Amino acid sequence: MRRASLHFSVGRLRALSLARSMGQIISIHSYRGGTGKSNIAANLAYLTAKRGHRVAVLDTDLQSPGVHLLFGLEQERMPFTLSDFLFDKCELEDAVYEVGAAAPLNDSGGALFLVPSSMTIESISRVLSEGYDPGKLNSHFKQLMETYDLDVLFLDTHPGLNKETLLTAAVCDTLVILIRPDKQDFHGTALLTEMARRLAVPSVYLIANKVVGRLNPDEVVTRMKEAFQYEVIGVLPLSEEMAGLGSRGLFCLEFPSDPLTAELGRIADHLMSRGLNSGKH
Repeated sequence: MRRASLHFSVGRLRALSLARSMGQIISIHSYRGGTGKSNIAANLAYLTAKRGHRVAVLDTDLQSPGVHLLFGLEQERMPFTLSDFLFDKCELEDAVYEVGAAAPLNDSGGALFLVPSSMTIESISRVLSEGYDPGKLNSHFKQLMETYDLDVLFLDTHPGLNKETLLTAAVCDTLVILIRPDKQDFHGTALLTEMARRLAVPSVYLIANKVVGRLNPDEVVTRMKEAFQYEVIGVLPLSEEMAGLGSRGLFCLEFPSDPLTAELGRIADHLMSRGLNSGKH
C-alpha cells in the first residue's frame, strides 16, 4: 500500500514540476542526517547575500530544526515560525526575520532573511503525530519571493526520501545533494539522484562534505561523477574548526580566511552564476 501511494505521488509530481516558480529556488538535501546540511545551507546563504543578492533561508526540517541557532536567533525571539504557518496560526510573512545583525552584510547591497521552524516539543510532537501539508508551503514560495524581492530562496530540507522531499524537489530549480565518502551515503544518494531524474529537476549538483585529509579530492570527484552522473561542484574537507564551533555561529564569519570558507564561496558563486545564466532573478 505504501509503495503504491509513493509511486502515485511521483507521477503527479512530474506534472507539478512543469509549473516551477520563475525565481531561483535551491534545495539543500542529503539522504542521511549528520552530513552538515544545515551548516552548509546557512553559510551558502550568507555568502550569497554578502555578494549583493537578496536571499532567504527556509528551515523545512520541521522534525529536527535548528538553522536559526546558526544565525543567533533564539526561540524566545521567534513569536511565529514556519510551524505556526503550516498549522494556520499565522501568515508566512509573520515568520520571516531579517538576520543581517547576526550576519552583517556591510555595504554589499544584499539582504538575508530566515524563516525558522519551532524547536518546542509541542510543535515537533504535532508534526510527528499529525504531519502537515507540504503543498501549502510550496504554493507560497512565489509569493514569498515576490514580497521580499528575493534573488534566491534556499531550502534546508529534512534528510531522506519522503513526501516532503518529493514535493520540494518538484518545485525547486536546483537540487544540491550533500554526500560524505561513505558507503551508506553512496547507496542513499543513488535513490535521491534517481528521484531527481524522474522529476526532471532542472539542475542537480553534488557536494562532497567531511572529506578526510588522506583522500585525494580529485579521486573523490571522479568516483562521485562515475556513480551518479552529475556535476560535483565542491569538495569540503573535514574541519576541526567547524566541529569545534558546534553550530554556535556561521563558520565563514568566524573563520573568513579558512580554506573551507573559500571553497564555500566558490560554490555560492557557481550556484548564482548558473541561476543568472538560466534567466533567474
